[in-house]
Amino acid sequence: MTTSTLLMIRPAAFAFNPQTAVNNSFQKITEQLHVHEKALQEFDNFVHVLSVYGIKVTVIQDTREPHTPDSVFPNNWISFHEDGTVVLYPMFAENRKLERNKNIVEKLNETFFIRTTIDLTNYEQKMHSWKVPEAWYSTETMK
Repeated sequence: MTTSTLLMIRPAAFAFNPQTAVNNSFQKITEQLHVHEKALQEFDNFVHVLSVYGIKVTVIQDTREPHTPDSVFPNNWISFHEDGTVVLYPMFAENRKLERNKNIVEKLNETFFIRTTIDLTNYEQKMHSWKVPEAWYSTETMK
């Protein structure tokens, strides 16, 4: 499936997230300065490039509160389907759960047809009891 429209969340506080670092090998503490400013520049440049190539981008500005450093990755908590179905997914980290904002879905409903919403977030309660093999998120396995 392809799309002509993307949802992108413009970060308000992009940074290392200790809550997701425990099981996300892409999370690394860095000594780099101005990480948030660099992320904003890359975000804005990417939106521009997409629009040049005819891809419509719906940009929603994130808020500073609640603190959601991974808000640029909405594809982890929501998906949109051709038939108008929206699926809300469970999230592991508490601050990732805060990214699920009903205002985002309501704003998108102003422009796009949403027929039904499937809410899988009730699985969050069960996720914390699941035993995930350490090798699944160990940085050693990534080498």
